Amino acid sequence: MTSGTKKPFNLREIRDQFPALRQQVYGKNLIYFDNGATSQKPQVVLDAINRYYSKDNANIHRGVHFMSQRATTEFEEARKTIQKYINARKTEEVIFTKGTTDGINLVAFSFGELLKEGDEILITAMEHHSNIVPWQMLCLRKGLTLRVAPINSKGELITEEFEKLLNPKTKLVAITHISNTLGTINPVKELAQKVHAVGAKILVDGAQSIQHMPIDVKDMDCDFFVFSSHKVFGPTGIGVLYGKEELLDRMPPYQGGGDMISKVTFERTTYNELPFKFEAGTPHIAGGICLGEAFRFLAQQDIEAIQLHERELANYAQDMLDTFEGMRIIGEAKKKTSVVSFIMEGVHPFDLGTLLDKQGIAVRTGHHCTQPLMDFFKVPGTVRASFAFYNTRQEVDTFIEAVEKSINMLR
Repeated sequence: MTSGTKKPFNLREIRDQFPALRQQVYGKNLIYFDNGATSQKPQVVLDAINRYYSKDNANIHRGVHFMSQRATTEFEEARKTIQKYINARKTEEVIFTKGTTDGINLVAFSFGELLKEGDEILITAMEHHSNIVPWQMLCLRKGLTLRVAPINSKGELITEEFEKLLNPKTKLVAITHISNTLGTINPVKELAQKVHAVGAKILVDGAQSIQHMPIDVKDMDCDFFVFSSHKVFGPTGIGVLYGKEELLDRMPPYQGGGDMISKVTFERTTYNELPFKFEAGTPHIAGGICLGEAFRFLAQQDIEAIQLHERELANYAQDMLDTFEGMRIIGEAKKKTSVVSFIMEGVHPFDLGTLLDKQGIAVRTGHHCTQPLMDFFKVPGTVRASFAFYNTRQEVDTFIEAVEKSINMLR
C-alpha cells in the first residue's frame, strides 16, 4: 500500500499494531490514557529500530562505504516523508532536533540573535513551560519584554486581548496549537494573519496537534512549527523544527560542530547550507529513520476519522465525569480535543492517580508543566486523561468505574 492510500478506520486492527497495549498491569489489562505525555509505538516503528541497529548502524553524510550511504539515504528519506506530511515547501525547511523543547530553544537562541533591546515576545497563559522559559531567558539576555495574552475561565484564548497586545514592537508570537492540559485548540491560522499584519513572526508548538489533526504549515502560514517524535508514535530523543527558508537562512547556527560547517580554519569557519547548518554533530540517526517510519504509518490512516474518534472519546469521558458530585473539569473550550483534565473536591490528584494505576489505568497527575495555568485556575494540579486513536469507549467505561471506586475509597 502506498503512503497516499488511506486505510479505513478499524480500531481492532489499529490496536493490534501496538504491542504495549497487550500487557497487564497489576493483573489488569493496561488502559493507557497518558498519550499527552508520550504515545505508544506501532510494530513497524519497533521493527525499524531493530533493523537500523542490526543492519544499517553507520554514521551518515560523511561515509563513502555502503552502510553509511544506505543509512544516509534512509535518514534523508525520512526528512522528505515529514516534509510531505506537514506540506513544507522544501526538505531544507525540516530541521531534526531533540524534540519540541530543543526546537523552541533553537529558535529562542538563533532567531533571538536578530532581535534588539525593547522588542517584545508574545505568548499565552496556557503555554507549556517549554514555551515560556526559553523566552524568559531570551528576554533577560537581550533586554526584551515578554507579554502574556490572557485566557477565559473555559480555557480559551481571549482573542480581543491577544490582538490588543500585538504592536510594532512585537517580533515573535509563540503559541501552542493544542493545550496539553486543557485540550483547547487555538485558531493558529487566523492568529498568524493578525501576527503578520504587525510585521511579527509566529511559532506554533505542535507537540499536541501533530498526532491528532492534519498539519499544513503552508496553509497555516506559520513561520516556525515544532513537535516531538515520541508524541507521534516515534522514538524519544528526536523531533522537528520547521522554519521558513528565508528565516532559517538569516538565523545564525544554534550549535557548532561537525556537519554544520562548510570549511573550518583556526581563523574562521563558514557554515553549511540548510538544513545541516542547524544539525551539529552526529544526529539521532535511528530516531530520524524511525520517525519517518512513524509518519509513513500515520499517513496511511484516515486522520479525519481519527479526529472524530478521539473527540468522541474525550466528550464521552467528560460527560461521564461531570455526573460525579464535586467534580470540576479544567478546560471546557468549545474547540478542544483528546484531553480531559479534572479535579475532585476533597481528593488529591496524586492519590486518585495512584489508585487508578493500581487498577491498570495510566493517567497523568500534577501541573503538567503548566504551573502558571494551574495558578490561573487556583488548583495545585489535575488528573489528566489524554486519548489516542487506539483507545476505546470500553476503556473509558472502565476508567469511569475506576474513578468512582477510587473516590469512594479516598473520601
